[in-house]
Amino acid sequence: MPAGGFSASLAPPSGMEFEAKITPMVVTSCVTAATGGLMFGYDIGISGGVTSMEDFQREFFPTVLRKRRENKGSNYCRYDNQGLQLFTSSLYLAGLVSTLFASYTTRRLGRRATMRIAGAFFIVGVIFNGAARNLGMLIVGRILLGCGVGFANQAIPLFLSEIAPTTIRGGLNSLFQINITVGILFANLVNYGTNRIHPWGWRLSLSLAGLPAVLFTLGALFMVDTPNSLIERGRQEEGKVVLKKIRGTDNVEPEFNEIVEASRVAHDIKNPFRSLLQRRNRPLLLITILLQMFQQLTGINAIMFYAPVLLTALGFKTEASLYSAVITGAVNVLSTFVSMYTVDRVGRRMLLLDAGVQMFLSLVAIAVVMRTRVTDRSDHLGHDWAIMVVIIICNFVSSFAWSWGPLGWLIPSETFPLETRSAGQSVSVCTNLLFTSILAQVFLSMLCHLKSFIFVFFSICVAIMSLFVLFFLPETKNIPIEEMVERVWKQHWFWKRYMNDEGDNHVISEEETPPMVSLSDSFVE
Repeated sequence: MPAGGFSASLAPPSGMEFEAKITPMVVTSCVTAATGGLMFGYDIGISGGVTSMEDFQREFFPTVLRKRRENKGSNYCRYDNQGLQLFTSSLYLAGLVSTLFASYTTRRLGRRATMRIAGAFFIVGVIFNGAARNLGMLIVGRILLGCGVGFANQAIPLFLSEIAPTTIRGGLNSLFQINITVGILFANLVNYGTNRIHPWGWRLSLSLAGLPAVLFTLGALFMVDTPNSLIERGRQEEGKVVLKKIRGTDNVEPEFNEIVEASRVAHDIKNPFRSLLQRRNRPLLLITILLQMFQQLTGINAIMFYAPVLLTALGFKTEASLYSAVITGAVNVLSTFVSMYTVDRVGRRMLLLDAGVQMFLSLVAIAVVMRTRVTDRSDHLGHDWAIMVVIIICNFVSSFAWSWGPLGWLIPSETFPLETRSAGQSVSVCTNLLFTSILAQVFLSMLCHLKSFIFVFFSICVAIMSLFVLFFLPETKNIPIEEMVERVWKQHWFWKRYMNDEGDNHVISEEETPPMVSLSDSFVE
């Protein structure tokens, strides 16, 4: 929803596992932190349903309602309105900017303090949205919610990766994505119910975001900070005490010493963002940016934002489109549990590659249905075709939910070293929110102009990103965060050329250049 590039010299021998138990403190801390995903998910899910409600359109976007009622122009262009899209995208633009500030607070104030700041932004934003009297007040509320998203998405994946034991890090980190999907489902259910409440149902939809906001904020008041964050800020004894509590053992010296050494290296870095550009960190930076970009170019958020609007354009009535959005939201939640169970068993790469095939076929199928059954003037699908569309969308959402959804947040959060972890996570969140806001702002316009070919565009993106995973993404399953360089990056056929200790001016010799891998070899890490 949700960290190794420079290995400390005192790191334990390759393959060494730290002693750790799955303690109640770890579970409760991770579950509490991951509730921030509820807020993010609710914000994703609520916008599409609210913007499809006639009462909301009458209040803020009367031109959209007039175009819809007069049934003039192309079916694909009914909701092509920049103001309407700004309502959705403004949240993510604000999140993009606030992430730059959140990078500082996670490093200087800690992960827990950053989550508390996020909670405060969430609550104030909900108040503005629920009480909105004009479009300006509505947008201000969305901007405040976006600031909460920026701070939360900066801190939560780091918190989960640092506090979780290595062997279940992927599963616990998936809690963030699970809560995002639950938030989306909750929003869809709320929209389905409030659509029947006139004329203030939309106001109730926006106000109920206060429930996850308060839940997350209260949880952030009582949780512990991560040992990594405490030690990084010079509180070594407190960090050691917390480490013993979350690991359930007094034998934490190896892990403690590694975190201390990583912290020492981190303090030598005066400008972590500049450090990201050093040769040894470029593979991590590039993969982080591409993973977040690819995650959005699957088209998932465009579909989740505007599912009711999209289904209405395909011929569904407003209530039917909201009901169908509930179904896809439920599939989203259930499928994310698949990732939680399998990510630390089969690995990250296999999930991403399998999902790539499934998403590609789903997008092509949607494009074919739209091309053959929906025209500019006729939008009647028929009962059987309507069911098929919902099934195809559910298949697409399912494949994303157990792959690119959680892993797009997990992999960046577990690859950066301590000295650049906060900066790296900031780049990760910024990239995600940048492409999220762009797609939120242009999707309905793209749908208007490209029509069915918009899904051909997304399918091509899925094919490209799957090839990238196949050849360039290493497996990080069950690798301690501070050992990523030695055990992952220095072993990868392509990225190992960047992992030398001789500085940024090292020249690659012919002997160091690896041969191209075959398709079968690429699965062996």
